[in-house]
Amino acid sequence: MKIEKVLIIGAGTMGRGIAQWFAQQEIETELIDHVFEMAQKSQKLIHESWEKLQTKGKFEVDQINRFKNNLHISSVEEHCTDADLVIEAIIEDKKIKEELFLKLDKHMKAQCILASNTSSIPITSIARNLSEDRKKQTLGLHFFNPATIMKLVEVIETPWSDEVLTRSLYEFFETKGKKPAVCKDSPGFIVNRVARNFYGESFHILGSLNEDRVREIDEVMKEVGGFRMGPFTLMDLIGIDVNYSVTQSVWESYYFEPRFRPHKIQREMVESGRIGKKSTQGFYKYE
Repeated sequence: MKIEKVLIIGAGTMGRGIAQWFAQQEIETELIDHVFEMAQKSQKLIHESWEKLQTKGKFEVDQINRFKNNLHISSVEEHCTDADLVIEAIIEDKKIKEELFLKLDKHMKAQCILASNTSSIPITSIARNLSEDRKKQTLGLHFFNPATIMKLVEVIETPWSDEVLTRSLYEFFETKGKKPAVCKDSPGFIVNRVARNFYGESFHILGSLNEDRVREIDEVMKEVGGFRMGPFTLMDLIGIDVNYSVTQSVWESYYFEPRFRPHKIQREMVESGRIGKKSTQGFYKYE
C-alpha cells in the first residue's frame, strides 16, 4: 500500500498523536480542526515534543527538521482533497461523525480511504449513507494514547470493507512497527470491550472515592498483576470524561448489560471537572 499523504481531522490529544506518528514515518501529514487555534496549538506541542526527543538523543537534528517539514496545519475550509488516507479523530458524537463522512465522500478524491479513530461508535453506522464505492474504502483505525508509543492499532472492518484494503493496511502498519489487529465492527471492538471489566471491577472494589484506596488498587495491579499502569492512573491519562463516554456507549450498545454499567464515581468526577491529567486533577493531582 502506498500512503504518501494523510489528512487528520481533529487536533485533540489523539489527533495530535496520530499526526505526529505519521509525520515521523516520512509521510506528508495535514492536521486540521474546526477551531484553527487548536491546530496551531497542537503543531506547537508536536514541535516541542520532537525537540525534547532530540535533546534525549532519540532523533538527530536533521530528522527533526524533516518531521517538521512533513507536518502542516490548515483551516477546515482549505484542507487538501488529494490525501490517500483521512483519519477522523473528533468528538465521540455519531451524528457529527456521519455528517463529516458525507462531506468527505463528496470532496475527497475517489481513491481516498476514510477511517475513524472512534473508540466505540459503530463504523457501520458512520459509513451506511456513503456512496457504494466509498463504503468499500471506509473502516475504523483505532489508535491508542499516546499514539507515538502505543503499538496497537485496531483495524475495524464493516460488512462493506474491501478485504484487500484491510489486508494492505494491516501490512502497512506492520512494516511501520505497529501491531495491527483486524476486528469486526462490534461495540467497543476488542480492547475497549475487554477494558470495561478492568475499570468496572476496580470501581466496585473502590466503592467510594478514597485516595489511599485508589493508590493501593493501582499499586496491586502494577506490582502483582504486572500491568504497566493501574486502572485509575490509566483513566487519568486517557481522560475520565473520555473513559466515561466510552463506557456509556458500550453499555447502551449491549442493551444495558449490568457488567458494562458506568459507575457513579465516573459521573461525579466528570460533572465536577476532575477529568484527569489534562485538567490537573483526577484520581491524582498533577502540576
